[in-house]
Amino acid sequence: MPDFLEVINSGTHATPVEMAIRLGTALLFGIVIAALYHYTRPPEGQGTSFPMTILLLCVLIAMVTQVIGDSVARAFSLVGTLSIVRFRTVVRDTQDTAYVILSVIVGMAVGAKNPWVAIIGIAVVALAELLFRLVRRTNAPAHPEYTLRLRLSPDHDPDTLLNAALGKDILTRELISIGTLDKQDGTEGIWRLQPRPGSDPAALIQRLTAISGVRSARLLRRGIDED
Repeated sequence: MPDFLEVINSGTHATPVEMAIRLGTALLFGIVIAALYHYTRPPEGQGTSFPMTILLLCVLIAMVTQVIGDSVARAFSLVGTLSIVRFRTVVRDTQDTAYVILSVIVGMAVGAKNPWVAIIGIAVVALAELLFRLVRRTNAPAHPEYTLRLRLSPDHDPDTLLNAALGKDILTRELISIGTLDKQDGTEGIWRLQPRPGSDPAALIQRLTAISGVRSARLLRRGIDED
């Protein structure tokens, strides 16, 4: 066997078959975590590559744990090497960060030959997600609420425009934020809306976009479909 393979084997005290089993187990756990993320997070908040990142991260952390073994010097060397990597992608939701940490911990547990930590941890997280979804459904308002994002051309009053376009079809309206983009792009505002029963959100958007001065309009469902 080549010398470099003997060094790795002496640090981890595992045969190639054992390593393959551990990494395969990490892959299975990564698939479970990615599936849990996919079925518990709102569809509009999911990144296209985030579930695959979670899956691969679980396997990679298991590999790192195998490389480190019981060597403190090797652990510090890997920390210095990995610090070179820079991640520019911003996590959309703080709850997504919890899934990243979960994937890291599960990968470490599998790599350290303690799969029960991974199994029980995933089960507890899944139970917490289930209870959280039940609470959200229970506390959801009788009539669905929406978040309206509206971009207007300069010299247009948002309140006057909304009253003219949606005044009869809105039960409540609450301003969340409003600001200017720049002198040429105009104003962007965010409101929390509660349409009257029977109102069609698609019709509301069509009515808004048909008004002169509205550059873009978007409705996001709150409560069940959005955090």
